Amino acid sequence: MYILGISCHYHDAAAALLKNGKLVAAALEERFSRKKHDYSFPYNAINFVLQEAGIEPRQLDYAVFYEKPFLKFERIIKQVFSSFPETLPVFRESMSVWLKDKLWIKALIQKTLDISEDRILFSHHHLSHAASAFFPSPFKEAAILTIDGVGEWTTTTIGYGKDHEITLFEEIRFPHSLGLLYSAFTAFLGFKVNNGEYKVMGMAPYGEPVHVDKIKKLIEIEDDGSFRLNLKYFSFHRSTRRTFSKAFTKLFGEPRDPKEAEHLDKYYADIAASIQKVTEEAIIKLAKRVKQRTGSENLVMAGGVALNSKANGLILKETGFSNIYIQPEAGDGGGALGAALMAHAVLTGERPSFVLEHAYWGKEYGNGTIEKFLKDNNIKYEYIENEDKLIERTVDLISSGKVIGWYHGKFEWGPRALGNRSILADPRRAEMKDIVNKKIKFREPFRPFAPSVIEEAAEEFFDLGPNKGQMPLRFMLMVVPVKKDKRVIPAVTHVDGSARVQIVNERINPLYYRLIKTFGEATGIPVVLNTSLNLRGEPIVTSPENAYNTFSKSEMDALIMGNYLVKKEDV
Repeated sequence: MYILGISCHYHDAAAALLKNGKLVAAALEERFSRKKHDYSFPYNAINFVLQEAGIEPRQLDYAVFYEKPFLKFERIIKQVFSSFPETLPVFRESMSVWLKDKLWIKALIQKTLDISEDRILFSHHHLSHAASAFFPSPFKEAAILTIDGVGEWTTTTIGYGKDHEITLFEEIRFPHSLGLLYSAFTAFLGFKVNNGEYKVMGMAPYGEPVHVDKIKKLIEIEDDGSFRLNLKYFSFHRSTRRTFSKAFTKLFGEPRDPKEAEHLDKYYADIAASIQKVTEEAIIKLAKRVKQRTGSENLVMAGGVALNSKANGLILKETGFSNIYIQPEAGDGGGALGAALMAHAVLTGERPSFVLEHAYWGKEYGNGTIEKFLKDNNIKYEYIENEDKLIERTVDLISSGKVIGWYHGKFEWGPRALGNRSILADPRRAEMKDIVNKKIKFREPFRPFAPSVIEEAAEEFFDLGPNKGQMPLRFMLMVVPVKKDKRVIPAVTHVDGSARVQIVNERINPLYYRLIKTFGEATGIPVVLNTSLNLRGEPIVTSPENAYNTFSKSEMDALIMGNYLVKKEDV
């Protein structure tokens, strides 16, 4: 049985395909359209996952959308009329979008796939999140926590999963939203909402959480994890342009000019540290609540807030859970996977039969495609057939201070580059942080980089604590301390002594593992700096053309695609 999951029309459109309860392929639309966070209908992603399975649309048994459009439309209508006429601009803008596209998603799916109406299903937004986290987890039963901006009405749920069943038994509803609270501060700090939240996380360690008391005027967090926003400080429920109100700026001062976003300012860094601290408190209290309700030793999480890797690294230490799983595409894109998984469980009465233990579910471009691109564009290259020599050459380049693009296999599912579409550099060289930020990524100089470390050496360099052995560490979804006596990797050690680590398993990605291990044999440090292979404002690369474009427009020294090495003239 083939089940296609679809998400779109808010942000991070995606498609995921199951065959008899196992994942065939999954991809974000942005990787093909080259529009970051593309939310349009995922024609390209759908075509890709169908091609991976070798089937035509008519062979699908079901197509499942990740939320209920009419419920979401109801919320927007009630939101508009609750503050009318102040919300008249919201009404005009919403109607132009909803009446044109969003309400008619069923008809669009039917037309695109040429399947009958009875084969098109709809899931609830947060149920899709919950399914995306629980069903592909390694746990037979688990507590469930989903947190994001907003689905139809819901912004937060807690629940329980066992075998093929999921029950969500508590929820918090719009306009009370931890995700929208964090986004308001994202905008205040000069970053783009739904894009710059991780920048706030990266800025936070440069400040001190001295404004927590002020932020507590905006949100009341109960001991049981429930919370309520003081809406006088926000405008997201009345405006599509502005997330915070005049009362907010009266309390915190003028928002930071986006043009100044590349510069660190102590006051704004303190604001970032404070909202991060409050967010961590809220997440931990919610996790404690679901632990109390379920008694489970296992926790699974999804929703955009589950990408807060700093908070994730604290959960096992603070809440009493023994194990945690976070799906690598925890945001709305992951809803496509969750919708398909939920449909499989309901339709068959059986749990989907796989564990999502890696993120390599995208398209692969083999050596033939790579060579054709290079030849067609008269690009000088060196072909290195022997894998040992390829790795040795790469290690020589990195250890001599060169920055390389590393392009192999299938591209990743989710927002992180995990060794298939990566930029790599020597973590021992402190200057690499500035070089990669300024000359290659063209982004804010305070942004940290992640270390990729082979599994056997992870505990030697990082204080994993109760996070040892947890799968989210493979997905770069936890921040942990770098051991004080191992802070010989300054390019990947953040200002507070932490790192958003990726632990590389030999079985999961043998080529990337061998590269890091060989680098360790050459240098004594089995760790490399890893960041996504893309330019600022662009999605992670998909094709050889994308990769070469990134290479040629930056000061990267070399690009290794499959068995092909391309270098700048002076390297």
